[in-house]
Amino acid sequence: MNEFDLTIRNGRISDANTTYYADIGIKDGKIAIIADRLSAADSDIDATGLWVLPGGIDSHCHVDERSPMGMRVADDFLSATTAALFGGTTTIIPFAVQHRKDHLPTVIADYKALAAQRAVIDYALHLIVTDPNPDTLSSHLPAAIRSGITSFKVFMTYEVLKLTDEQILDILELADAEGALVMIHAENDDMIRWLTRKLLSFGHTSPKFHGVSHDPIAEAEATNRAVSLAALMDVPILIVHVSGIEPLRIIHGAQALGLNILAESCPQYLFLTAEDLDLPGVEGAKYCCSPPPRDPISQKAVWDSLLDGTLQLYSSDHAPYKFDETGKIPRGEQTIFTEMANGLPGIELRMALLFSEGVLTGRMPIERFVALCSTNHARTYGLFPRKGAIAVGSDADLALWDPTVKRVVRAELLHDKAGYTPYEGRTVTGWPTTVISRGRVAVQDNRLLLQPGDGELLACGTPEPVVRQRLNGNPNSVRRKFFT
Repeated sequence: MNEFDLTIRNGRISDANTTYYADIGIKDGKIAIIADRLSAADSDIDATGLWVLPGGIDSHCHVDERSPMGMRVADDFLSATTAALFGGTTTIIPFAVQHRKDHLPTVIADYKALAAQRAVIDYALHLIVTDPNPDTLSSHLPAAIRSGITSFKVFMTYEVLKLTDEQILDILELADAEGALVMIHAENDDMIRWLTRKLLSFGHTSPKFHGVSHDPIAEAEATNRAVSLAALMDVPILIVHVSGIEPLRIIHGAQALGLNILAESCPQYLFLTAEDLDLPGVEGAKYCCSPPPRDPISQKAVWDSLLDGTLQLYSSDHAPYKFDETGKIPRGEQTIFTEMANGLPGIELRMALLFSEGVLTGRMPIERFVALCSTNHARTYGLFPRKGAIAVGSDADLALWDPTVKRVVRAELLHDKAGYTPYEGRTVTGWPTTVISRGRVAVQDNRLLLQPGDGELLACGTPEPVVRQRLNGNPNSVRRKFFT
């Protein structure tokens, strides 16, 4: 009888800190040993010439979700987790959405049931909170946090989702008391609504004006306000999907002052620009997301911030809507920019795009790639070291990347249900040819080897930013001095 269930031998291993050559022995879904020259188990993978990396963690994706405008995303938990897996991601953290007047425990139960039936890889959950009523704040959110949902997202824009600053302060106070992390979609709603009204009055209705209405100043102002709210409360926050130079300056400045501000960006802000929205007819709707892609200067700022640590996370913000009347263009060719569903597919290509254009061009060290795509997510959301690490005792979630593979991106080769990709025709170099989920070979020879329901719900612990704040916060803040 073999000592291990699976061995991976002769690979070049990289984690968030170092790169080395070794073999990995896996037993009962965990990494049992990392050593030189292990004997082959009955199941053995020769990783010669491959990079052995922790499985990716995508901590910002929308799955089986209804949008604020009533459209439903194209992907359920089966298609989304399958697409993630083929792209080297072995854990996702999507959102359970509380729409106005929704009973939060029911929302959570419904999402858990959908995921349990369909997910092929492991998953945790965030919450989107839109109705912080007394029951939500006093009972339902604390219960959710204690059950392992330790992060939730709030919006500063979208009429049916946004919270007032006062409501956000209540949420931040609750998160601090219970040990949770608040994610913030930072855009100034009044600016966007005013710009939209003026653009429509001048007859500007095509997709490119979605980008015009979501001006960078609206994102920058809301980012500054979110940072101010967090400073007042002496709590950490995470600014999601940062698009460009204006909000990055604010985030970097806040971090330089010692504030515990985290931030995330996404592929669309590295590889797309506002020019992609300026296409004939409604074709530009394929590139509409919020915040929208910006310009080359902002692209460079996002790249630089991923490298210098201003941005800690790289997520997909996968929000896949079909390019038809069920999603992007509800009125066909007559659809105007205010009616188009916001969001892009990207869960399968997230890591390959960054590996190709970051690691293999020499722009980004492989260790930084691992941190941005996996380890920092696990740390941020209370899953480390079970996830995001190649270490004895960690889950055996691994992706074996072949740096010589070249692929031309085609929508028909991907596994989500959006039916298109904004990266159509782009050539990427490097691809995960074998992916392992909790010790099981999950993808090999371009075949899915897991079944719906094989994924497990993960209970998240206290996020590391919250732990740091409790150790290093400001005891002289007005709230700490007078309200606790």
